[in-house]
Amino acid sequence: MNASGAPGLLEVAGLSKSFGATKALDDVQLSLQAGEVHALLGENGAGKSTLLKILAGTQRADRGRLELAGAPYAPSSPQQAQALGVAFVSQEPALCPDLSVAENILLGALPGRIGIVDRVESRRRAGAALAQVLPEGAALPDLAQRAGDLGQGDRQLVCLARALAQSECRILILDEPTSTLNSNEAERLFAVVRELTRRGIAVLYVSHFLEEVERIAERYTVLRDGRFVHAGEMRGTTRSDLVKLMAGRDVHELFPRSARTAGDVVLDLRELCGEKLPISASLTLRKGEVLGIAGLLGAGRSELLRAIFGLDAVKGGALRVKAVLGAASPARRLADGVGLLSEDRKGEGLAEGLSLGDNITLSKLDGLGSFGLVSPARRAAVARGYLERLGVRARGPEQLARDLSGGNQQKICFARLLYHGLDVLLLDEPTRGVDVGSRADLYRIIDELAARGNAVLMVSSYLPELLGICDRIAVMVRGTLGAARPANELSEHALLLEATG
Repeated sequence: MNASGAPGLLEVAGLSKSFGATKALDDVQLSLQAGEVHALLGENGAGKSTLLKILAGTQRADRGRLELAGAPYAPSSPQQAQALGVAFVSQEPALCPDLSVAENILLGALPGRIGIVDRVESRRRAGAALAQVLPEGAALPDLAQRAGDLGQGDRQLVCLARALAQSECRILILDEPTSTLNSNEAERLFAVVRELTRRGIAVLYVSHFLEEVERIAERYTVLRDGRFVHAGEMRGTTRSDLVKLMAGRDVHELFPRSARTAGDVVLDLRELCGEKLPISASLTLRKGEVLGIAGLLGAGRSELLRAIFGLDAVKGGALRVKAVLGAASPARRLADGVGLLSEDRKGEGLAEGLSLGDNITLSKLDGLGSFGLVSPARRAAVARGYLERLGVRARGPEQLARDLSGGNQQKICFARLLYHGLDVLLLDEPTRGVDVGSRADLYRIIDELAARGNAVLMVSSYLPELLGICDRIAVMVRGTLGAARPANELSEHALLLEATG
């Protein structure tokens, strides 16, 4: 209900959904008003994804009441939800890379007759939809361009345009929309969202970045363990209030810092360059320190970690990892105690069709059985320990990785590194898609590793965590890595200025 007591554009009451014995949602309620940005908050596994899927028509609730503009709402498919005015844009931009921008925007609704597409009308409709999500004065991208050639920011805009092109959109659901965007692209997205709400469109906004939620949302709803916890106005609510509602506890120390002593050099780069990126990277990483790398998307940060680990070719420069000179295979790096956490969780970080136990232990089976056989009970016991240590919300080691929320999947990737007992960790966006309470847990583990003498090289687009957890930070700009400086001498503003060249 709104302040006058009138029902909202979308009303959810008593919504419940179970998967076997697991209750994903239990008596959830939500009220969404036209023309507002409403934040849906909660830790990984709180039930947000299940609720979004029900609203978007990909799952059906077991019980509860849903009303859209006063009429019963129970879409049986995403197409039906879109026809009723509810559009969903997922965390990962879902595009057909080999189709054009225009074809992606109008996918499933290309204009034409007797099987022949009307190209002129397609460009007109796609251009009109794209114009709705471009900031004032911005030029239209080439509608004939391959979608696969777009940057992350433009891909997100194409997905938004497609959501608005399919029907008369009344509700837009955005799931972690800035997780793959740099700061400039995020600002562009915020401008688009504000313009949509001025036109009366309601935006249900899911994000783990509380600072951006505070900026863009008028109201919020918090879920915890599948249940409704609280709803309120963003104005007058502190970040500490939100964290406590989400986690069910106070998170007193988000960035723990134990005593660390820098030891021997375990990674030494001198003007390292790859096939395309990086162009030139020089750094030293010592035992007992966390070294962060900041920079914009596409600057070459991920490519640097991949080259060190042996996934990408090294074209020139000098590279020493522990006692090994030059490039080496990923298998050799793992054998030498060096591990990589990839930013591409779904493509490289997980085998989604395998169990959590398999994902944690598959790359190191020693000690899990005898005579070359793996003991399922021993594997489950090992995996269960890491699930508990990292607070993974799962039914158990035999659950499939694909069934976890994104943040819990990220924890499984992290668990595999811990299981290997590595000395040097290369972490590429280690807390992407992870809620604030779980991020605090991961920061604590990174701090404990550094305090014990492990070395951590960490790429992150989230500047507060680089400043909070790292000893030194270097900035990569257009493929070239700058000198690392003490984190306590830097600020978000200084890092952003340097990153933008």
